[in-house]
Amino acid sequence: MREGMNWNDLRYFLALAREGSVSGAGKVLGVEHTTVARRVTALEKQLGSRLFDRIPSGYEMTQVAENLYPHALAMEELMQVADREVFGMDTQLSGSLKLTASYDVFTRLVTPKLHRFTDMYPGIDIELLSSTSLADLASRQADIALRLSPHPPEYLIGRKVLPLRHGIYASTKYLKKKRDSEKLILWEHERKTPEWVVDHFPKARIATRANEIMTMMESVKNHLGIARLPCYVADAEPTLRRLDLSLTPSTWGVWVLSHVDLRSTARVRVCRKFLIETIEEQKSLVEGLSSNYH
Repeated sequence: MREGMNWNDLRYFLALAREGSVSGAGKVLGVEHTTVARRVTALEKQLGSRLFDRIPSGYEMTQVAENLYPHALAMEELMQVADREVFGMDTQLSGSLKLTASYDVFTRLVTPKLHRFTDMYPGIDIELLSSTSLADLASRQADIALRLSPHPPEYLIGRKVLPLRHGIYASTKYLKKKRDSEKLILWEHERKTPEWVVDHFPKARIATRANEIMTMMESVKNHLGIARLPCYVADAEPTLRRLDLSLTPSTWGVWVLSHVDLRSTARVRVCRKFLIETIEEQKSLVEGLSSNYH
């Protein structure tokens, strides 16, 4: 690589190569799309070669970019390893700690109990990052992930704290209505009729679809129909009732995860222990052992 090329230059190159658009790259990097375009243009001038062709669907790498790409990936990996190792040496119970979970996991299972952790470790500055996808722990977007998953990635360490249980729920007002058939609230991606509908409600019709669990729960809460919901979400709503129906158990569980290089970091270790204990305390809620049945 030519003299003067640095990691910051290559970050913009890699983001644009992966995302295929300056807006997508800017979102990943947390900068304006104009910044991405400017930095990539500056890198092209430095190299004396064009790195991307502009096509109708976005940006496409040139042969020069294809040749540069594996070297940029290697540099990225070196930077990530160095960053994780330095962070992993920290034994102080102070500093920043990034925790990621979905909004529903945070609000139902974590934040109502989090004051106990912050009271115990006032020097730890916790950042709560709501996300429905597994954060890239390798690049330190987060230090700990609390995730609902059947099998988390192999490069992460952690444990399955509890199995995730579901039930079929409806609002008390909906259940009091006279109805010829049930109304269903399904997932946006469910194009094949779910097993629970085939088994219990073959004549039901679809009322609405949702792509996020709290939206689905609010639809049930507002009497739009019935839905299959995680017990920890639905049982926390006093106006919802679980129908006494058998379901095939989910293979998913509640996992507390972090990157293997961070296993010895003191603040990661104490937070992971706190999260595991907090989830275990709520076994009855997560596993639907105290549901209010119709």
